[in-house]
Amino acid sequence: MATIKPFRAFRPGEGLADRVAALPYDVYDREEAKAVVEKEPLSFLGIDRAETAFSDEVDEYADCVYAKARDMLQEWIRKGIFVQDGQDCFYIYELTMDGRSQTGIVGCASVDEYLDNTIKKHENTREEKEMDRIRHVDVTDMQTGPIFLAYHASERIENVIAGMKHTPAAEDFVSEDGVRHRVWVISAQEMIAEVADAFSAVTSIYIADGHHRCASAVKVALKRRKEHPDYDGTEAFNYFMSVLFADNELKIMDYNRLILDAKGQDHDSILAFIRQKCDVEGPFAEPVHPEKKGQFGMYDSTGWYRLTIHAEYESDDAVEGLDVSILQREILQPLFAVEDPKTDPGIDFVGGIRGLSELERRVHEDAKVAFSLYPTSIQELFAVADQGKLMPPKSTWFEPKLRSGLFLHSLH
Repeated sequence: MATIKPFRAFRPGEGLADRVAALPYDVYDREEAKAVVEKEPLSFLGIDRAETAFSDEVDEYADCVYAKARDMLQEWIRKGIFVQDGQDCFYIYELTMDGRSQTGIVGCASVDEYLDNTIKKHENTREEKEMDRIRHVDVTDMQTGPIFLAYHASERIENVIAGMKHTPAAEDFVSEDGVRHRVWVISAQEMIAEVADAFSAVTSIYIADGHHRCASAVKVALKRRKEHPDYDGTEAFNYFMSVLFADNELKIMDYNRLILDAKGQDHDSILAFIRQKCDVEGPFAEPVHPEKKGQFGMYDSTGWYRLTIHAEYESDDAVEGLDVSILQREILQPLFAVEDPKTDPGIDFVGGIRGLSELERRVHEDAKVAFSLYPTSIQELFAVADQGKLMPPKSTWFEPKLRSGLFLHSLH
């Protein structure tokens, strides 16, 4: 069973949500983040990335940066830029992009259920990436970025969401990237109880996106437990803010590969090798969007090719059978000597949101070969996590991105 709790969120004051809401802190580099905050001083990115308030000479991980985030947050609360709800609530958060909507429940998930694997992971985290968010959460005493969780669809939860959507939204705005955001507040006690009870029947929850934010929240909780050995488990720091989506609400986009170093291979030798493992069609002038599992697009200076892997190179294993694994194992490693995609400088990755035209542009600019992939499915993600295994890096690209600053969870 899953324990999902309501909480008293801090939310943007009336009429401010569209100005405050910001893309996740880690989609920007420092220069890009500074430009966003200069354009919109109320962007939550100014708190998420408080180094934007300092000159570039200041280390982005300096103590003063986290102190600035804390001070800004407290000031914004004093000014009414953030207002805390008067009671524990659940929230409904709908994002609509390109005519497709996905709707989740905002609540707090259990640290202990993360630790006992009721909340399942599919990728490892790196300590250096965790440390920044650990300090940010600990110093500000606030969880500021929701964790993106997924679960097998529940009719009871769907019914609550459908009922609330017949009522006026508390927030309704379109962000600069064209995504519509709507928020409803579940404050009626009987509906809060229904949501909590419905989630108690959910046996597993999965981290879809935000593994580092989640691990950081858990480590802050463990730190607070050491500092408060008399804790009883009800304290706010024992829970982390999440948006939970049913699996049938989600769309995973392709996460494509660029080869920057062809290791001396020319077009003919590359195709000769690939023909040993794939049926090859092409060249085509139009981009090749793979239409099914086991199919890839390839682009080089001669055009696009459609590659269909031979059956003997497929696998029923949850990880080895992923298209990203097949491409890595059968082509990228033996042909281009890509041993570890996480660290190899000869490979780069392009999220599907940028389109296949970005692959073409990069091949004409700095890459040698590009590969387009069929998207990993949410069911494949669940299967890997259920087996306690890990996905290869850059296996999934979720869109639209959850906004930070629409909900904040105080740790006290």
